[in-house]
Amino acid sequence: MTIDNPSREEIAVILKNAKRIAVVGLSNNPERTSYQVSAVMQKAGYEIIPVNPTIDEVLGVKAVASLKDIKGHVDIVNVFRRSEQLFDVAKEFDEIDADIYWAQLGLANEEAYKFLKEKGYTVIMDRCIKVEHALTRHLQ
Repeated sequence: MTIDNPSREEIAVILKNAKRIAVVGLSNNPERTSYQVSAVMQKAGYEIIPVNPTIDEVLGVKAVASLKDIKGHVDIVNVFRRSEQLFDVAKEFDEIDADIYWAQLGLANEEAYKFLKEKGYTVIMDRCIKVEHALTRHLQ
């Protein structure tokens, strides 16, 4: 699979400029990685928008059922869904006002990557946003 992520310096700029992160698949279970990563990012000052049709709220924020339910611009869509579901999320991402499509560590889908890159989007796959934030803070 040929997925070419932005450089660490480019990721630093993305994270410095981002304010709103929609988290697809955010769980309200504190034991889940999506919850732990999102809690750290929220504490770092980012607005977290939970996208999960099976929960009412998480981290003190009301959840939305889908990306299309978000009002306003989204800087990063951070996806915690299985790799085979990334293309469906990519199609929905393309229908909203968002800049960066980010699939968490361990997740990648070449079809979703190609679809979004051909439309000119910045795509990051198989990277943890929390780890990248920690590694790039000194570059921001």
